[in-house]
Amino acid sequence: MRCYNLSDNKKILKDESQSLSNAARIKYFDLVIESGKGAILTDVDGKKYIDLLASASATNTGHSHPHIVDAITKQAQKLLQYTPAYFANVPAAKLSKRLTDLSPIEGPVKLAWGNSGSDANDALIKFARGYTGRSNVVSFTGAYHGSTYGSMSASAVSLNMSRKMGPLMDGFYKVPFPSPWYRRNYENEDEFIDRMFDEFKLPFETYVPADEVAVILVEPIQGDGGIVKAPTKYLEKVYQFAHEHGILFAVDEVNQGMGRTGKWWSIQNFPGLEPDLMSVGKSLASGLPLSAVIGKKEIMDSLSAPANVYTTAGNPVTTAASLATLDVIEDEHLLQRSHDLGLEAKKFFDEMHAKFDFVGDVRMYGLDGGIDIVNPKNQKADTDIATKLIYRMFELGVVMITVRGNILRFQPPLVITKEELHQAFDIMEQAMQDEEAGKIAFDAKIGWSAD
Repeated sequence: MRCYNLSDNKKILKDESQSLSNAARIKYFDLVIESGKGAILTDVDGKKYIDLLASASATNTGHSHPHIVDAITKQAQKLLQYTPAYFANVPAAKLSKRLTDLSPIEGPVKLAWGNSGSDANDALIKFARGYTGRSNVVSFTGAYHGSTYGSMSASAVSLNMSRKMGPLMDGFYKVPFPSPWYRRNYENEDEFIDRMFDEFKLPFETYVPADEVAVILVEPIQGDGGIVKAPTKYLEKVYQFAHEHGILFAVDEVNQGMGRTGKWWSIQNFPGLEPDLMSVGKSLASGLPLSAVIGKKEIMDSLSAPANVYTTAGNPVTTAASLATLDVIEDEHLLQRSHDLGLEAKKFFDEMHAKFDFVGDVRMYGLDGGIDIVNPKNQKADTDIATKLIYRMFELGVVMITVRGNILRFQPPLVITKEELHQAFDIMEQAMQDEEAGKIAFDAKIGWSAD
């Protein structure tokens, strides 16, 4: 067994690189995490960082929350695993009722377990096809639904998720997501929405018969696509179109659910829109491998076992962790906390927008933000500046990454303290000042943009 002196991130990463596939990690920083508590990470050198990523929004309750650790420990001492594919366990049985009651779907609701957001979206597609008897799936450009073949076929956020692996699954079609950078200078909001909805309808009018489409799958607020909310009127039009044509309306809540936006589910930012199906993962069990597809009873009962069973999905430890996660979100009022601290974050980034001409559009939905970094001369996306900023933040003790190359991804644990948040603000402002002064020397290609 290899022993390490806990003083060398780079040595551990160098040794690991001999056995870890290039496809298995997106390159950002030379960071080996030793421990985490709340919103603070500690690396193997003992350096501490304020976490503004929350394990890709998978640890909304923070790192090693004592209530969750206690629930995991107690359950592990009783029963680690017995496959739920054949027999029930107590935590999963309790969680199924609690989670379906929390869902934004009215009427009788059921769920099926999975291990990741990817297989939850695969399951969603299975149930949509099983219920409707239709085969086609419509999703959106900029979407990240996962890395299994089904979820990857519905995604459209990185060329490396299709390069050398095709053909992907048949029957998947993409329509443009109405991101603000697609809005033309002469368009007002209504004109932009009307044009984007016309583009949404075009495939249905030319080569994708609506009566052969099983489901429209959307992230109401896209995560890896840029932390960007669809205009409400636009999503209402899509929702109405789906129901007029017997198409199921499904939402991916893997990244944006579990309190991230200041509401349990991101779809609740769109009053009156009720999904037929939804996928949940990431923070469902505070980062442990657990996911679920949740939907109306008649849809979830349209398939029979073993259409969607997995040996470890819904196992006792992960479901115990999830029950404790729900406790923490409720008992510590994390929905309200996300809303309130999100307002403080919006104020800070708006101030940075006014102060630095490379800070563009600021989008904030609770503690969930996308901040565009742009070229000061032409206001177009600037990956180089964004990369230098996150690298300098890392040097100063903040973990933040980019999406789409030029968009700062702001998703701290919802338990982050005000003091920690404002310390992070100070570090981010320092990094921006250093960039303005031309003091950041970093030109490596990192992140999703390194395709």
